[in-house]
Amino acid sequence: MILVLGGTAESRALTEKLFQHDFKLIVCTATAYGSSLLKDYTKASEVITGRLDEKGLVNLISAKNVRVLIDATHPFAEIATANAMNACKQTGILYLRFVRPAMTLPDHPLIFPVTGYEQAAVRAVELAGKTIFITTGTKTLQIFADAAYAAGLRLITRILPDPAGLRLCIDLGIPPRDIVAMQGPFSVAMNKLLLTEYETDVLVTKESGIAGGSDTKIQAALDLSLPVVVIKRPPDPVGTISDLDELIEKLYTHERTEGR
Repeated sequence: MILVLGGTAESRALTEKLFQHDFKLIVCTATAYGSSLLKDYTKASEVITGRLDEKGLVNLISAKNVRVLIDATHPFAEIATANAMNACKQTGILYLRFVRPAMTLPDHPLIFPVTGYEQAAVRAVELAGKTIFITTGTKTLQIFADAAYAAGLRLITRILPDPAGLRLCIDLGIPPRDIVAMQGPFSVAMNKLLLTEYETDVLVTKESGIAGGSDTKIQAALDLSLPVVVIKRPPDPVGTISDLDELIEKLYTHERTEGR
């Protein structure tokens, strides 16, 4: 049995590919929204919704006789990746990290790379006149809300249309008019429309790769001569794979080694 941790676009492509090769799967996603998207692409024997910590993963691996864990979580899901790696060490099963390819940031004076969310919030406040537009998700939203509102700035947040995320925005005092609940990625034209409509002064995004729409968001901001604060992608674990065919070959090699 293979356990796939996902909910991302690449995890959906991955599970579809695995089914084509007749691998038996359990797929785990952090949110119900991610599960609903996944079910459109796969016929997994089981889809589990909800974040699992290290202990939860160890219990699941043991209960379901999992032999391989494929970590296809978001490139910025550092805690989830650490939990998955530790759970595999505890149980002695194979850990494989599958991520979208990284992108190279353009060399441009309006691009401001940073290494963390707090640094991104500080830089955005420095660059903004009135309005900050963020596309960094909900897990670190409070950092940006606190920084923006303390400086008397307007914060526009683009999030997935997920009820939990919407509730968090409201709880943080973000008014509905400043919440853009849409599933991306979007074209350059669509990003430009949103940035213009909300009278954006600075865009904050993550270096999530082309699959996450980073390229079109950044290009849209540059076309409008807007500064872009880009949170740099964390280093990938050694042995990370970005090619589906390479991953499939790793699985077959593991099966041959294990005598299955």
